[in-house]
Amino acid sequence: MIDQEKIQKAVRMILEGIGEDPDREGLQDTPARVAKMYGEVFSGLHCDPCDHLETCFYEEKHDEMVLIKDISIYSMCEHHLLPFYGKAHVAYIPNPEKITGLSKLVRVVETLSRRPQLQERLTTQIADTIVEKLDAKGVVVVIEAEHLCMTIRGVKKPGSTTVTSAVRGICRTNHLTRAEAFSLLKGTHR
Repeated sequence: MIDQEKIQKAVRMILEGIGEDPDREGLQDTPARVAKMYGEVFSGLHCDPCDHLETCFYEEKHDEMVLIKDISIYSMCEHHLLPFYGKAHVAYIPNPEKITGLSKLVRVVETLSRRPQLQERLTTQIADTIVEKLDAKGVVVVIEAEHLCMTIRGVKKPGSTTVTSAVRGICRTNHLTRAEAFSLLKGTHR
């Protein structure tokens, strides 16, 4: 689904466009390496994140909050095709009939992050996928990321972090549930 040949031609043109010689020793294999890398970093374009939530455990009747913190994310800003990276935190209150494996939630994050993205959209898509596919009672997704398009170009502010959140269901409507989720995220829950 990724057109490796087209990417290689484009990378060669970029190298020529910046005044480089794509035939010099250090750059000869760069177009092929970039094409292979793009196949990997954009692999989420050809996957449905809902597929990861097909497996549910029906015998468990857990209806309390589940939180996975510090899921590493690497994505590409669609505006500059530069990486943004950081951590995603996913909390959900399952429908007792649709509890999924923890790794499945991580795979949803991974699949959606491996597309040209905006952090805001990524946060929303993760939350909406969990709500829609698992019929979750509530969801909180928080992403903290550094964007290379802000650190190596433009405003050049390395170390700055962008934080986005998406809150759904009971986590949005019930202030105590919302407070519990954010308390767990901060690590201050007792």
